[in-house]
Amino acid sequence: MNLNNAVIAITGGAQGLGLAMACRLAAQGARIALLDINAERLSEAVELCDQAARKAGFGHPHAIAAYPCNVANEDQVESVFANIVSDYGQLDGLVNNAGVLRDGLLLKARDGEVTDRLSLSQWQTVIDVNLTAPFLCTRAAATHMVNSGRGGSIVNICSISMAGNMGQSNYSAAKAGLAAMTVVWAKELARHQIRVNGIAPGFIATDMTSHMKPEALEKMTRQIPLQRMGAADEIAHALQFLLENDYMSGRMVEVDGGLRL
Repeated sequence: MNLNNAVIAITGGAQGLGLAMACRLAAQGARIALLDINAERLSEAVELCDQAARKAGFGHPHAIAAYPCNVANEDQVESVFANIVSDYGQLDGLVNNAGVLRDGLLLKARDGEVTDRLSLSQWQTVIDVNLTAPFLCTRAAATHMVNSGRGGSIVNICSISMAGNMGQSNYSAAKAGLAAMTVVWAKELARHQIRVNGIAPGFIATDMTSHMKPEALEKMTRQIPLQRMGAADEIAHALQFLLENDYMSGRMVEVDGGLRL
């Protein structure tokens, strides 16, 4: 895919990895549709992406647009993707990046008695945003891609936690499911010239990790063979490769500094 003038939708695009990916693609001349539940941060993200595009010599009018959306809500997803296609006239790519954490052990016990358990709410919130939302967004995006006859590229942002990480029953299950769906969709959609791939980041330095205690960050970093956390732009770089390489499909790219959970 030639990213110049391509229309790419990114969920969870108002901050963190989503914003870093959006800025990198905007600097390659892509037109970006940013989806996020946080409308206030979306407006800031649009400005940052526009700055990245202009710094790189691109400046398409209305190239970056914000679409407030709860990506776990079917009606909102269908409406937003219809609006994106109406606004831009096409849809070439989708990045399923939106995600939430509600970590907790399956249960806690003291002196042989269970004192706490992972709640159904903790489970369901993570499944809704990390697994159901990519299904809804991919189904909507692929529908428009097929109907247009243009094909496209879909990239799912998974996690090395898909292998199973203590304290993350919900998150690990959702990311493992998303990794499996990546392969399924690659096989099903190939006949329509739609490629589907995934990225499994390791520990990446983001706004969320910047608020962690220094000792916790140090302990985390010691586990990584490269002895440092990844940068958000390194994930964005992997995304650019997957979008641009037209023979990559059905694959999960692990970007984790050599760490395997």
